Amino acid sequence: MTVFRFAASLLLLQLAAVAALSAQERGIAEFPKLSAERDWPWWRGPTRNGIASQAAVPTKFGPASAVWKAPVPGRGHSSPIVVGDRVYLTTADMQVKSQSVLAFDRRSGKQVWQVEISRGGFPARNHPKNTEATPTIASDGERLFVTFFHHEQIQATALDLGGKQLWQKTAGPFNPKKYEYGYAPSPLVYRGSVIIAAEYDGKSFLLALARESGRELWRTPRPFNISFSSPVVGHVAGRDQLLISGADHVTSYNPATGKQLWTAAGTTQATCGTLVWEGDTVIASGGYPKSQTLAIKADGSGRVLWENNQNCYEQSLLAAGGYAYALTGRGILYCWRISDGREMWKERLQGPVSASPVLAGGHIYWANELGTLYVFRPSPEKCQLVAENQIGDDAFPSPAICGGQLFLRVGHKTPTGRQEILYCFGSRAE
Repeated sequence: MTVFRFAASLLLLQLAAVAALSAQERGIAEFPKLSAERDWPWWRGPTRNGIASQAAVPTKFGPASAVWKAPVPGRGHSSPIVVGDRVYLTTADMQVKSQSVLAFDRRSGKQVWQVEISRGGFPARNHPKNTEATPTIASDGERLFVTFFHHEQIQATALDLGGKQLWQKTAGPFNPKKYEYGYAPSPLVYRGSVIIAAEYDGKSFLLALARESGRELWRTPRPFNISFSSPVVGHVAGRDQLLISGADHVTSYNPATGKQLWTAAGTTQATCGTLVWEGDTVIASGGYPKSQTLAIKADGSGRVLWENNQNCYEQSLLAAGGYAYALTGRGILYCWRISDGREMWKERLQGPVSASPVLAGGHIYWANELGTLYVFRPSPEKCQLVAENQIGDDAFPSPAICGGQLFLRVGHKTPTGRQEILYCFGSRAE
């Protein structure tokens, strides 16, 4: 690639990242105590699409170069969120069967508090890659919204930033029988609501609760079909759309009312990753019982633009600068052109993969299950791998990147078993 072409590609990528931030700033602006540059308040970050601010973040690092590291009690696959001077996580203690929320000081990594939300009622079985603390917390800058599966139900809880419980509601029953693989979708804040998904071989639903009181605002039935994807709101094709995949369809709803806007066939029965989008196109991927990735025009026509037989089943994709990046479960990294699905290149890395990627400071950060955090430059010309950082012995959660810092939860093998660690890399918080 010539210097000119590289510069042009980089400029397009930066413009796309700015456009994505601008489109979603309308959403984060509804929460005046949050900042797109300083905070990472919910699953997939301020843009909800895995795109962070352009603040510089280190590309080569490891446990020895961490700003701080903190032991995490219990086990969980929820990703960290960052609000102000705190980092928040959920965790589960398998011995006493408790589920809790943890708060860490952003500057030092010191655990500030731990609040138990529930005890007992864990399912008899769960998928070995799932945990009893997999959904990521969502915050509106004043409250923390948490969902847990226990006692054959999904429970939603709101805490203030100091850990005080504000309200708690039963979102609905949840008791999978055909596939006892647990629960995974993260809650989603939108305007005055927190939106929750629960999909299984029973009365599946999408539900919106009032952020301040927990009062039910709307409830929309979903197919009787177990799936694990988190719902997401994107400003796509000129309007806010609540998007979710699974049950052999990609479906869009009005996030204010729960009314269906459109649906299109695709993505197989079960999906785990969250939809991504760029412009008026959404891209989804599924992996059970077959593999499929597809792009759909989100203008209400339901028109499928392209599809292939690759899959990001547990992980999400990343869309930026006119291209979609996918690191499949087998560890193969793909770049596809969003307009027509043309494969630009592929590169073999190492799987399996459960975490989702983040674009920050001109690089994509993506971890595999073996604790390796890959860093590469997004480019349609070729794979430009910058670093392979070995952080832990396993990594299922996704990174949170904001304010020039990267936060990652990983597992380490110890003489007595396994210990989770929360790492902070980058600059020290001011």
